[in-house]
Amino acid sequence: MDVIEVIEGKTRFFVPEQDPCLQFPPGGGPVFYNPRMELNRDSTVLLLSTLRPGSYLDAMGASGARGLRVAYEVGIPVTINDRNPGAVGLIRENVRALGLTAEVTGEDANALMSSRRFGAVDLDPFGTPAPFIDSAARSARDYLFVTATDTAPLCGAHLKAGMRRYFSRPRNTEYHAEIGLRTLLGFVVREVIKYDRGIEPIFCYAHEHFHRLHLAIRGGAAAADRTLARIGYIMQCSHCLYRSEQTGMLPEPEVCALCGADLVPVGPLWMGRINNDATLGRMQEALPDVAAGTAPRILRLLDTCRRELEISSHYDYHVIAKEMRVSPAGIGIVIKELEDLGYRASRAHYSGTAIKTDAPLPVLREVISGG
Repeated sequence: MDVIEVIEGKTRFFVPEQDPCLQFPPGGGPVFYNPRMELNRDSTVLLLSTLRPGSYLDAMGASGARGLRVAYEVGIPVTINDRNPGAVGLIRENVRALGLTAEVTGEDANALMSSRRFGAVDLDPFGTPAPFIDSAARSARDYLFVTATDTAPLCGAHLKAGMRRYFSRPRNTEYHAEIGLRTLLGFVVREVIKYDRGIEPIFCYAHEHFHRLHLAIRGGAAAADRTLARIGYIMQCSHCLYRSEQTGMLPEPEVCALCGADLVPVGPLWMGRINNDATLGRMQEALPDVAAGTAPRILRLLDTCRRELEISSHYDYHVIAKEMRVSPAGIGIVIKELEDLGYRASRAHYSGTAIKTDAPLPVLREVISGG
């Protein structure tokens, strides 16, 4: 295959040359490499530089970019796996060129993860990670990282596919990015807790065309029970913008407090906190010492995530303004006015028009309308 040299962070490596005339150039090469995922890889290198697990598996390495960077820039024991012989050959060439001791394997990812354990397991498949979560849950000793790029099924745009893959009923709402992230997290939780293990989210976010989870694994039935208690539903009115939150295995019937319509359950999904503030703080402190081409974007992402409320949905203030036929003030002004009224309010990391708040919807409407 024809290859070109690229640089990400401190790491130089070779990837297949791509045809720019294709609609999706990364998908046309003999080995997959997507330069648009650099922020995803940068943030993982940054996080691992603070966590430093005893070992790390890049379960579906493709070009090996993620695993190569972790081995070269973080300096922890790394295994890079891919069942494509062409990918394995390219990864081995890059390992030799970089002078690394990383292990390179060419196994089926599920078979590998079912037979070995690693300090951190990282799933970055093309499309859905659903078929690999069970084996990854058994293989991950301390940390489990998951990327999903099938955002349409996760967000409810492809409802039947989302139900098949994630055993959940998502809904294509104005807060669909949040739905997708929490649907994915809820599915991973249900795969982990059956082994009497729990999870704690440490850095989870939605960005452009993907969702990304970084989770800490906690052992024991008590940890699994605490995790299970965070599964629930967003109860969405089908006639107005009202919604509420419920925890529990099954949703309880509920009617809209504003219009009286039956609320529609969205889920099951993960409710509550999706980030660990202390970990994000350490990432911010470590960022100047990590070579990351997307550092300014990561800094903004971390800052917004640290300020973001633990509410499981948001209101789009442009949607509310359009409904009320008003021209709203800037989002920062709206958030400050809500806080001045004694409510909590914040932005959401994945949308410039999202407001998370514990203010009742009528109060939010009044603030947006300038009343």
